[in-house]
Amino acid sequence: MLNDPRSHGLWERTAPSAPDTAVLEGDLSADVVVIGAGFTGVSAALHLAETGVDVAVLEAVEIGYGGSGRNVGLVNAGMWVMPDELPRVLGAEYGNRLLTQLGDGPSLVFSLIEKHGIECEAVRAGTLHLGLGRKGLRELEARAAQWQARGAPVRLLDKEETARKVGSTVYAGALLDERAGTIQPLAYVRGLARAAIRAGARLFTASPVTAAARNGSRWRVSTPRGSVTADWIVVASNAYTGSIWPELRTELVGLPYFQFATRPLSPDFLKSVLPERQGAWDTKQVLTSFRLDREGRLLFGSVGALRGTGTAIHEAWARRSIRRIFPQLPDLEFEAAWFGRIGMSSNNLPAFHELDRNVVSISGYNGRGIAPGTVFGRTLARYVQGDGRDEMPLPVAPVRAVPLRKPREASLELGAQLVHLVEARL
Repeated sequence: MLNDPRSHGLWERTAPSAPDTAVLEGDLSADVVVIGAGFTGVSAALHLAETGVDVAVLEAVEIGYGGSGRNVGLVNAGMWVMPDELPRVLGAEYGNRLLTQLGDGPSLVFSLIEKHGIECEAVRAGTLHLGLGRKGLRELEARAAQWQARGAPVRLLDKEETARKVGSTVYAGALLDERAGTIQPLAYVRGLARAAIRAGARLFTASPVTAAARNGSRWRVSTPRGSVTADWIVVASNAYTGSIWPELRTELVGLPYFQFATRPLSPDFLKSVLPERQGAWDTKQVLTSFRLDREGRLLFGSVGALRGTGTAIHEAWARRSIRRIFPQLPDLEFEAAWFGRIGMSSNNLPAFHELDRNVVSISGYNGRGIAPGTVFGRTLARYVQGDGRDEMPLPVAPVRAVPLRKPREASLELGAQLVHLVEARL
């Protein structure tokens, strides 16, 4: 996008084309205006339009320009934090609702893919959370026990079964979550947008919001060449929030995350490397993720930005790590590289905000954008219609700025470089 191969990499090259959209010109009226065309925004638009609500979506750049079009493509249930943490932090009522709704999140994603015929390389074979050493295995044992106590279809794999599913003997075990799977994320968000347009939503790209002001009992949301007057505003910009309600960006620490994609592996190697096509990530603090795409490319990623000195450091780390994890593979050529930004909240959980009268937002996905984004889009759609308010999975929370946010972001980017400079050399 914007002629930058490092923004969306392989996903831009292999996704079906985006639906036809236009720049907003002139003044129009709607019931709801949605700011941002990522997973949350287009899910909200789809669910609103399907119930007859007149909705307009304003996207500053292109559909899926933010994290929705850049991520790994793991459709996971729940959040990064342990399941039992959610009721402890949010209270039993909200925490248990959130666990239920996000536990069912992958089912919503895959049902929408089937219902709307979205071509996005969907594979529902589960995901593998990989344990490194005894410490990593203990973490997975606790996570498995907590999910199993709630009836979730997850199971702990021993070292031998993990090796068969991964194609590597590096890991002490793995947690297989059968609810989960993988998709091509940019293809998915474009497909959701196409479905929303078919349902009656109006979607405008290259239309950044420049102002939002009260207009009597309604809101007037302006762009450089037009405006939308609406009863409600749904702010769905998360870690890519711009100048409108910028406080949303101050509560999130931007964590850069990159991916490299190899050329397709040969059929012989595909027999041993992730033969069942699960997506995987490990228990390291500076984690490693890997998966295959439809053509058999190995996608390999971690924390870090592909700019400045980080580009060479992270690429060298990726090559060393692939050799360590998959020694059976030859040296592989990378044919794509890209990175984006994850919005990390202070408690690693999302937050629901009422930013003003009839202005709502949910943000802080902490690397779990696909299923939560889809779920929260539906949640916000129901909320603005007055439905489901007694079933909200999150309490209304004030926006709390993270202290020293920018220095923290800089230290995370530099810290990832330092870790990757030495890791896999030892």
